[in-house]
Amino acid sequence: MTARSSSRRPSQETAPARGSAVRDTSPEAATGRPGVPATFLPGRDEPAGPGGAASPTAAPAPAATGTPSSAERPPHQRDHGEPLPEGTRPDGSGAGPAPEPSGGSHGVRTAPPLDPGDRDRLLSGTHHDPHALLGAHPLRGGVLFRVLRPYAKGVTVLAKGLRADLHDEGDGLFGGVLPLSAIPEYELLVSYDDNDVTVHDPYRFLPSVGELDLHLFGEGRHEELWQAMGAMPMVHQEVTGTRFTVWAPNARGVRVVGNFNYWDGTGFPMRSLGSSGVWELFLPGIGEGELYKFEITRPDGSRTLRADPMARRTECPPANASIVHASHHRWQDAAWMERRGERPVHAAPFSVYEVHLGSWRPGLTYRQLAQQLPAYVADLGFTHVELMPVAEHPFGGSWGYQVTGFYAPTARMGTPDDFKYLVDALHRAGIGVLMDWVPAHFPRDEWALAEFDGRPLYEHEDPARAAHPDWGTLEFDYGRAEVRNFLVANAVYWCEEFHIDGLRVDAVASMLYLDYSREHGEWTPNAHGGRENLDAVAFLQEMNATVYRRCPGVVTVAEESTAWDGVTRATHHVGPGGFGGLGFGLKWNMGWMHDSLGYVSKEPVHRKYHHNEMTFSMVYAYSENYVLPISHDEVVHGKRSLVSKMPGDWWQQRATQRAYLGFMWAHPGKQLLFMGQEFAQGAEWAEGHGPDWWLLDPSYSAEPDHRGVRDLVRDLNRRYTDTPALWEQDTVPEGFSWIDGGASEDNVFSFLRYGTDGTPLLAVSNFSPVVRHAYRLGVPEDVAAWREVLNTDDVRYGGSGVGNPEPLVPDAAVPWNGRPASITPVLPPLATVWLRPV
Repeated sequence: MTARSSSRRPSQETAPARGSAVRDTSPEAATGRPGVPATFLPGRDEPAGPGGAASPTAAPAPAATGTPSSAERPPHQRDHGEPLPEGTRPDGSGAGPAPEPSGGSHGVRTAPPLDPGDRDRLLSGTHHDPHALLGAHPLRGGVLFRVLRPYAKGVTVLAKGLRADLHDEGDGLFGGVLPLSAIPEYELLVSYDDNDVTVHDPYRFLPSVGELDLHLFGEGRHEELWQAMGAMPMVHQEVTGTRFTVWAPNARGVRVVGNFNYWDGTGFPMRSLGSSGVWELFLPGIGEGELYKFEITRPDGSRTLRADPMARRTECPPANASIVHASHHRWQDAAWMERRGERPVHAAPFSVYEVHLGSWRPGLTYRQLAQQLPAYVADLGFTHVELMPVAEHPFGGSWGYQVTGFYAPTARMGTPDDFKYLVDALHRAGIGVLMDWVPAHFPRDEWALAEFDGRPLYEHEDPARAAHPDWGTLEFDYGRAEVRNFLVANAVYWCEEFHIDGLRVDAVASMLYLDYSREHGEWTPNAHGGRENLDAVAFLQEMNATVYRRCPGVVTVAEESTAWDGVTRATHHVGPGGFGGLGFGLKWNMGWMHDSLGYVSKEPVHRKYHHNEMTFSMVYAYSENYVLPISHDEVVHGKRSLVSKMPGDWWQQRATQRAYLGFMWAHPGKQLLFMGQEFAQGAEWAEGHGPDWWLLDPSYSAEPDHRGVRDLVRDLNRRYTDTPALWEQDTVPEGFSWIDGGASEDNVFSFLRYGTDGTPLLAVSNFSPVVRHAYRLGVPEDVAAWREVLNTDDVRYGGSGVGNPEPLVPDAAVPWNGRPASITPVLPPLATVWLRPV
C-alpha cells in the first residue's frame, strides 16, 4: 500500500471505536475497486468534502449562519455531560450560581503563540515531543488546549458541563485557554465542510508503553517484545484504541498514516520516548483491521513510508501495508503441548515431511489446508512437518526466504488466526510443526527494513558487512542490542504465539563466518584476528538458550554446512576451538546428503569406486545431533527430482530410490523428505504448481509405480516409529555397529542398530542390480532367529518380490565378519532389507 496524494482532502477523522469491533475501512472494502477510496470516486452525488471529495459519512453540512440549539443539533454534536453542580463555577471557585455550559468561543482566551521553530517542526512532522505542544496543559489562569486537525473548519472542546470552540490559528492548528483549574476528561468535536466527528484527543494520553519495556529493549533483553512494540489494540486510560510504537532512533520525526487518516499523517505525529529510539502514539478509536504505515522523516529531511517491522498482520503481496491485529483463536491442542517435551527430540522418533504451503495444494487457504494436510501426513506416518518460511515475504519466488514481515504469517493464505488454526489441526492429528526461520538476512525493499530510518539500523553500518554476497540482501547487525532483541524475541514469538514446535534456522553458515563467500580483502578479521563472526555466535547462543528455557519441548535445527565445532553442543560447554556450543538441538547433515546422493547417482558398475561416500558419514556421526535432509534444495534448479537422479531404466530408478530411502531411514540420524519425493515424482519441484498429484490418479497407467513408493514411505515410517533401535541411540556410538562396511565389490552395506535395551535391528542394502543368493553376514550369537520386517523389493512397492519369507537361523559353526555366528539371506536387487529378532 502506498500513500495517496490528492488536492481533494476528505475529513481526517474516524468515528469513535465501538467496543472491540473490527472495522474494515480499506478502500477495497468500501468500493470493491482496489486502491480507490469511495470518497475519491468521480461522478458521485454525495455532498462534497473540503476539497470537493465526497464525505465518508455523507453527513449534511452545518448551517452557514447562526448556531443551532441543542435540540436542533445531531446527537453527536450536543453538549456532553450534565451542568456543573449548583454553586460552582467552571474554575471550581464555588461562588455564585452554576452557569450554563458554555458554547462558542465566548470565554475562550487566545492561546499563547507557538514558538516559530516548534510550530514549523510540528507541522513538518519533525518534532520529537508533539504531546508537549498539543493536547491540554495547565498554565496560569486556566488550561491551554491546542489541536492539530488539518482541513478542519473548527474544533470544539467537550467536557462535563463544558463546550468551547477553539480559535483557528492557521495551518490546521486550533487553540485556546479555558478558565479551568484542572484538565478535565474531554473530547473534541471536529467540524469539516461535510460532517462533524467527536473523537478523543490522542495527545491527552500518557505513554502507553512502560519504562521497563524500554529499558529491557535497550538492553536487548525484552523476550516478549511483540507485547511492547508495533500496533497493539488495547484499552488505555479507559479508552479503546490502538497503541503504535516503532524503533527509529535516527529519525527526525515519525507519524502514523493509514486508511483512518487517508494516508496523510500531518495530524498524527508520534513522540520520541527519551534515548530509547522508540516513538509512540496511542490513537483512540482505531481498531482491528486498520491499514497503517509509519511516515519517517530521515536525517536528511526526506520522508519514507515504512511497513511496521513488528506488524503481526500484513496486506497480501504485492500490497505491503501493515494491519492492526489481535488474535481471537482458541487453542485446542492442550494435550499435545503437555506431552511434547516428555522425551528429548534427539532420543525420540523424528521423521519430517517438508512442505511449501503455497504449492502443496495450490490455491488452498490455511483453513483448507487444515482439512487435508494433517490427514495426509498422519497417514504417511511422519511425526513432523517442516514448513518452508511462512513469515511474510514480497516475492513468492523466494519461497519465503527473503522476509519483510518477521512477525506476520504470509497473508497469501489467510490471517494469522487462520495459520494458528492449521497448526492446531496438525497438533490434534499428532503431528509436530517445525518452520523455517530466516535470521541471516533480509531484502532491500525500500518500504521494509533496509535503512529503516534513513541510516543503517537493522543491517550493519559497514557496507561490506551489511551486504550479503550471495543473495543481494542485507545481513543483520547482530552486535546491536535492539537488533538482537528483535530476532531473539521473534524466535520466541513463533513458539509461544503460534505453538510452533521447532525452528529450522536457515543459512547458519553464512552467519558464522566473516569471510563467507568473500574473497581475500573483502572482509575484516574479528578482534582476535579470526574469521568467526563473534556477534553472530553470541546471538545464536542467546537465541537457543532463550527458546529452550522458555519453550519446553521445542527444538532448534541448524542448516549448517561446515565443520563448525559444537553446533549442537550446550552453550556453556566450551569446545577445543575455545567457543561454547551454539546450543542447537539438531543439525542438518549436509555432508551425508551430498555424499550419499553422489553415490546413488552413479551407475552400479561404478559404485564400488565411491563406496566410501556411503560410509564416511559414520566417521563423524556422533560429533553432532544430525538430521538427514532430502530437502527442496536438492530437487530444484536443474538438480532433478530424487527418482530422476537415479541411473537406469524406470524400474531401476524407482528401485534405487526405494533402496536409498530404506538405507536413509536405518542410518543414524533423523529423516527429512521434501513433498513429492514420497511418490517418486519425476519432475523437479516448481513453486508455481507444486507436486504432480495426477501421478496418483488411478486412471493413470503408471499410478501403481508411484503409489508403491508412497506405500513404502508409509511402511518405513511405521516400522521406524515402532523400532526404538532406530531412534533411541541416534547420537551415541552404542546405537550402531557395522557388520560389513567394506563390501565395495558387492555394492552392499550391512549394519546393526541397537535400542537402549540392546534389542537390535539388522539393515542390509544391496545397491547392485543383481540378486545375491545366500549372502553371508555375521550376526550376534544371542539372537535365536531373524525375520524380515521390511523389504523395499516387495511387490507391493513395485519391486520384483525377491525376499526372505522364512526366519533366518544363525549358524554358530560359521563365524563371519568378526562375529560368532552368521546368516545367509537372499539380497534382492537394488533393495534394502530390515531384519529383527523373532
